[in-house]
Amino acid sequence: MEIQQISSIESAKATVNNNTGVLLFFSTTKCSLGEALEPKVYKLLQEKFPKISFYFIDINFSPDVAAHFNVFVEPTLLVYFEGKETIRKSRTIGIDELSEKISRIYSILFN
Repeated sequence: MEIQQISSIESAKATVNNNTGVLLFFSTTKCSLGEALEPKVYKLLQEKFPKISFYFIDINFSPDVAAHFNVFVEPTLLVYFEGKETIRKSRTIGIDELSEKISRIYSILFN
């Protein structure tokens, strides 16, 4: 799994609707918190939740996508299962807490 970028609303909608599990990570390349958090979240998905796809949206280059998903602070992550937003976290995001929240739904859908 590699980090993929989304830059249009249409692409974001298709990604959410065509995948069982998706994590959208909204940030900028200048956000130090986002830069520190992104590899940790990506690693978490690779190791514990490999069936969830990871997508990065740069708020500076795709403000319309961020606005469409009501994302106004960075970093923000949204987790979708079967096209429905199930987790929304912004700013200070604990990896252990995120793992617990994802695990509950992931185990039902994929195990």
